[in-house]
Amino acid sequence: MGFGEASGGGWAVPEHRRRGRAALSNVASRFDAYAVERVDDGWGTGAEEELPPLRTEVALENPRKIISRNSSPDLSFDRSVNAYRGCEHGCIYCFARPTHAYLGLSPGLDFETQLVAKPNAPERLAAELASPRYEVAPIAMGTNTDPYQPIERTHRITRRLLEVLRAHNHPVGIVTKGSLIERDLDILGDMGWEGLARVGVSITTLDPELSRKMEPRVPSPARRLKMIERLAGAGVQVRVMASPMIPGLTDHEMEKILAAARDAGAVAASYIVLRLPREVSPLFRDWLEEAAPERASRVMARVREMHGGRDYDPEWGRRMKGQGTHAALLSHRFEVACKRLGLKRNLPPLRCDLFRVPPKPGDQLDLFS
Repeated sequence: MGFGEASGGGWAVPEHRRRGRAALSNVASRFDAYAVERVDDGWGTGAEEELPPLRTEVALENPRKIISRNSSPDLSFDRSVNAYRGCEHGCIYCFARPTHAYLGLSPGLDFETQLVAKPNAPERLAAELASPRYEVAPIAMGTNTDPYQPIERTHRITRRLLEVLRAHNHPVGIVTKGSLIERDLDILGDMGWEGLARVGVSITTLDPELSRKMEPRVPSPARRLKMIERLAGAGVQVRVMASPMIPGLTDHEMEKILAAARDAGAVAASYIVLRLPREVSPLFRDWLEEAAPERASRVMARVREMHGGRDYDPEWGRRMKGQGTHAALLSHRFEVACKRLGLKRNLPPLRCDLFRVPPKPGDQLDLFS
């Protein structure tokens, strides 16, 4: 894999180059030995303003394994599949940004523009599901980067992954903001009716202007509500994920988000408070100072209050919901709203009893199946 332009520096990027992106810079990652900054050397070799806007570039990777395992007590699944690295949606608050540092790239603008696709993922998934040692349990998709980000329209890896899962009657849970998921209603609808698939749709705010600033290449909040309606109409159980709740910026919208999603067809709900791990913290603070300078100090004060005086508390059991008075109030509001709206916290488990490895050409068929 490789990209046409070296990345990973720490310089601020002029607005005309990052139009349609959320990050303001290519902040240095925790693995960089040095921070890099562009300066005018006085030789007139070309100012930063003359450089073209940043374009999305996609490299290809063919992993040997595609199912990732975790043992986190904060998560409801123990395995996941990610078709892409990086995410063109560009949400400034995305907790997955630091993973780009493992590629030698910046969690800043590189995360939004220097993407990696895994074209052999469906074949690898089929091989892993066919292993005699494989024990079935729901696979999560969209837990790191969005499986329905814009480049899926061209690469169609998520679509092919779903075809593999459907052929195996394998349960799957998807988290997305991407309206491209409607393309796959033919698969998800059938799986949904059989108890094999459900979808979580993330809605952070109902304010389209704020959404465009925070998550610049994500469908509008109204469009995501329409996604919920169409998924539910196709037979897919939908969970609205009011995440992340940003104190002092979006948390006042929690009840309105839940009500709008319920009216669109969602049957369950969840929320997570804003998390700012590693390089996400300086990226978010820079964005906040530019996008909402009048609220910046209040927002960060509340964030630190909810994370024990730090921008982020990584401890199990606290990192998702926070701590302190404001976190407790948010939790109480969520419980009251869900009860009033009839939204469930937990849904019945997806079915695992239908799993089967489809026969390959030349296999002897079971006369009694």
